[in-house]
Order: sequence, then C-alpha cells, then structure tokens
Amino acid sequence: MTRPKVLVARAIFPETIARLAQHFDVEANQADEAWGKEQFVARLQGKAGVFTTGSERVDGELLDACPQLKICANMAVGYNNFDVDAMTARGVLATNAPDVLTETTADFGFALLMATARRIAESEHYLRRGEWTRWRFDMFAGSDIHGSTLGIIGMGRIGQGIARRGALGFGMKVIYHNRSRLDAATEAQCQAIYVGKEELLRTADHVVLVVPYSPASHHTIGAAELALMKPSATLVNIARGGIVDDAALAAALRDKRIAAAGLDVFEGEPKVHPDLLTVPNVVLTPHIASATVPTRRAMADLAVDNLIAYLTRGEAKTPLNPAVLSAPRK
Repeated sequence: MTRPKVLVARAIFPETIARLAQHFDVEANQADEAWGKEQFVARLQGKAGVFTTGSERVDGELLDACPQLKICANMAVGYNNFDVDAMTARGVLATNAPDVLTETTADFGFALLMATARRIAESEHYLRRGEWTRWRFDMFAGSDIHGSTLGIIGMGRIGQGIARRGALGFGMKVIYHNRSRLDAATEAQCQAIYVGKEELLRTADHVVLVVPYSPASHHTIGAAELALMKPSATLVNIARGGIVDDAALAAALRDKRIAAAGLDVFEGEPKVHPDLLTVPNVVLTPHIASATVPTRRAMADLAVDNLIAYLTRGEAKTPLNPAVLSAPRK
C-alpha cells in the first residue's frame, strides 16, 4: 500500500524527520531553503500533509493548487499563517502546538520585561563600546519590578503564567484585560484584577502583550494607546507582530513618551522597522520566546503527533477546525 507523502517545510530536528519517516514518505527541507510561494506550492504537489513552523502561508489560493493536501500541522501555537476558514471550506485540517510552550514562553516574557525595565541591553552595549570609565549615581537607572503594577493584555495560558510570576515571585499588583473575564478561581490563582483596556494602560508600570493576532487585534497598541501610558512605563510584546504599531512605538520611544520597550516579535518579521534600530531604549530579540531545546522538541513532537494521528486514524490532538474531523474525508 502506498504511504502518504508529507512535506517538512523548514529544517527541524533529525529525530522529528525519523519519526515521520516511520509512517510517511517524507520530503524535508533540512537545508532550510527559503521557498517562495510558487516553490512551496510545487513542493506540496502530491503531499497529504505538511509540517509548518508558523512562517509558511497557507491560504485558499495555495490550497486550490494543492488538492491532495489534507492537513497542515503548525509547530507553533500561533497560526496567523493559516487561513483557517479557507482550510475548513476545503476540508483541510489545521493544527497548532499549544500548552507545550506555555511556561517557557512565560519565562522569556518575564526575562524580557526585566531586561527592559532594568536597561540591561542598553548598559551592556555601553560597556562593550568601552564607554564605562567611572560610576555615576544615575547610570542606567531603570524602574523597579518588585511591588510595581503589571498590566497584561491577553490572559490566556501564557498571560496567566506571567501573572503568577509577577504576583507570587515579585509581589506585583497584577491587572489584566482580555476579550472575556477569567473565572473567579483563575483570577484568584493569578492574583489578577480585571480592568478595562484604557485603565490598564493608564495605570500599569509595565504592560505585557500576549494577545493572539487577528484582524481585530491589529495595532492593539498604536499612537493613541501609547499616549495613555505613563512616561515611566515599559511595554513588552511577546504576542505577534502587528499587535503593536512599530512605527508609532519607535516614535514614542524616541520622544521618551514611554520609558522603554522589549520586543520579541515585529511587523513584517524578519524585517524590523528601521526606526526601532535607532532608539537605544528598546530590547530586541528575534522571535525566540519558546526557544529552549526541550520546548522546541515538544512543539515539533506535537506537530508530528497531529500528522500521524490524522493521516493514519482520522484523529488529531490539537485541531483548530475540528469540524473537518467529522466531515467526509476527501
């Protein structure tokens, strides 16, 4: 019996390829070539499944050109590279990799918050340039984390993890805004208080963004929202590029309308808005919030689990469009 064919769109752990090869004929991009859309479509011909990393766009046009495709398995928790409605309409299953990266990403979010508030990157660059010749009382004086007010926009699993770290580890007052309020038990566990978005922006000493990207959340933070924040406040984005208007943020940082920012994600990444590269009061990292070896392995394993489960048994662990599971198989 002919085995299903699967494409792995980006370089990944050899063990991941080996697991897939036990069940499928695998074409892997271990050279990590940058495929354009036409190349991606060409590679997908005859494939029943594809392992994606979050950067490969899957939309209606691509699906129409790849009629044999049955499942797209993201190894990321975010899936704004998928047009889920188009996939559902064509009977193509979409899956992602939630849960396995929650604590690691919350760790990084808090690390980025601390680096931003305490001006760690800025002071390191100063030291490396050989400019440290004497101590001053106000040299790179930043803002406190302990006892301050932490505002979280987007209170899913990762947001809750950041809240627990702030409240329990640093004695922070935690306020949050979300599309829907958490239940009382979860609020108590996180020691978090629900507030409106404007109140959060006006009140928080540190604002952390963990909201999923969608057209509705595009530029959740723009010039108007930045104007509400304290001049001493910091902003951290570990959500997705496009949640923040990067040009407006660069202007606010340049004019010191907020104190500092920490960004792990960017509009149009891997390109970074050039104005962000010219202001010193921003910490920039290349989308690495989930980047520990154990977590990246777990993310890859979950994507593989979904491919195997669906293509061999018609099941999936983390479906984004579960209606496809109950529909007639194409």
